[in-house]
Amino acid sequence: MTDKKILFVEDSPTMRRIILNSLNRIGFNQVIDAENGVDALEKLEYEEVDLIITDWNMPEMDGEELVKTLRSTPKYKNTPILMITTRGMQDDVLNAIRIGVNGYIVKPFTPEILNKKLSELLS
Repeated sequence: MTDKKILFVEDSPTMRRIILNSLNRIGFNQVIDAENGVDALEKLEYEEVDLIITDWNMPEMDGEELVKTLRSTPKYKNTPILMITTRGMQDDVLNAIRIGVNGYIVKPFTPEILNKKLSELLS
């Protein structure tokens, strides 16, 4: 699993550091980070990734818009997408699934929860 390349999109520098440390701790070393959806799409022009992790609430392009854009792009139509967000209401989860998210984690979370979700999505 550690040979998989992950892009994660998060506007908070603190949260980016937490997610990066969690990914490294559970064995993912090929990690690209982006500050928002616009930044993510720019990086995806030059990088191939196996999985995308995105926040929901971000400036410029939020997670919902990013997911919709990725799902309408043939190259990323089937790429697993995990959303990590503070939005834990049932309507939010259902909306995320409807737009094409494959997994959903509510902040705060532990590296164990992240590892379990990633294992499910990459198996």
